[in-house]
Amino acid sequence: MTDAAANYSAPELRPEVRNWCEAWKNCLEAVLSQISGQPNSFEITPPALAAAESDLWYTVVAGGAVHGEMSLRMPVASGVRLAQKFLGEPAAAAGAPVETIAAEQKEALEELLRQIAGVTATALAANVGGEVQLHLAASAAPSWSSDVIACLQTRDEAGTFVTVEIRVSPALAAELQPRVQSSPPVEPPLQTAAPPAPSPVSSSPPAAASNPPPPASSPSPSSYRRLMDVGLDVRLRFGTRRMQLRDVLALSAGVVVELDNSLHSPVDLLLDGRLIAQGEVVIVDGNYGLRITDVVDSAPPAGGAV
Repeated sequence: MTDAAANYSAPELRPEVRNWCEAWKNCLEAVLSQISGQPNSFEITPPALAAAESDLWYTVVAGGAVHGEMSLRMPVASGVRLAQKFLGEPAAAAGAPVETIAAEQKEALEELLRQIAGVTATALAANVGGEVQLHLAASAAPSWSSDVIACLQTRDEAGTFVTVEIRVSPALAAELQPRVQSSPPVEPPLQTAAPPAPSPVSSSPPAAASNPPPPASSPSPSSYRRLMDVGLDVRLRFGTRRMQLRDVLALSAGVVVELDNSLHSPVDLLLDGRLIAQGEVVIVDGNYGLRITDVVDSAPPAGGAV
């Protein structure tokens, strides 16, 4: 370890960021120890990674109790070593140059990081006061400037450094700041028109215009709560295609049906056939997912029928 790393202590980080980084460190150690059957110990060190074109980048999108992005960056040699641990392969000799990562190793590394992210999300729930979702995907360098940079570093059994750099975006750092416990401002109640004062008893019936219908009452919150656990089916629509019946009848295995959406068009999220959101397809733990980029406002126009 470098002299700078030896003189560095994790408490230099803000407490909330330190807790975030330590959760990643602890879960990284736990998953690697479980996979390899040997203890793995990392330290939080100052950022000392020189940038290289071969660096491996992964973006982690946080959702749930906190929202924002962070990135993981590592030299290709560190990525290869982590993949080897995941695959049970022996470490290369110390000092052996590593310039590329094989496709199989890259897939193994991504799966390893996803497992670490899943364990970390569970560990973070107690720190942030609610459920946390962490979605990891391979990416390029982030477009945002980092608010916090820290490194997780260790030496493997061959004496080679393994380093993973954590970069926290300003948006995520702001979400991690302790919430000040204060009473929320009290909103003044909406002023509704007072009902007309009752007129004196009269033998003649009142005019119809003097008795407007009572305002419609809003549903009580308990009415909504009874519906919260109702299951709804949502579907993803990658595109559509109008076909003639003769073409449908001619379908067979191997036939390609072209859709009207291009490769980079947003994917539709449908609820009961109605478009409610759009986004881009992602892979989450081997399953397809949808990262929402736009929520469609389906409210009826003013004055229209509901």
